[in-house]
Amino acid sequence: MVRESREHRALALKAAREASRVLLFFERTYPKDERPRLAIEALRLWAQGKVELGMAPVRQLALDAHAAARSAKTDVAKFAARAAGQAIAVWHVPNHALGVRYYVGKIKAANKKRV
Repeated sequence: MVRESREHRALALKAAREASRVLLFFERTYPKDERPRLAIEALRLWAQGKVELGMAPVRQLALDAHAAARSAKTDVAKFAARAAGQAIAVWHVPNHALGVRYYVGKIKAANKKRV
């Protein structure tokens, strides 16, 4: 069982928001693949106290988001799906929030290269 605190939930909510902001980079190309969105939404609902999560579903959501990243053809789509996978992992280990920021940063860097 994850030790829940107000700070942990606040960090999870922030990670969900950050991952949501870049999700469009995945969904533009893969609109029918809901795996990254499901991971982000589950974390958001947990952070808001609306659902309880357990290790098995969190692990599966993270694995699914990362599988979506592996199947993506563009770097920015991969990074967006990876951000979602890192976000849901915040439920278990708050430091995964750093992974969300890492992949958001990679998207920003990739987009600057296109200009």
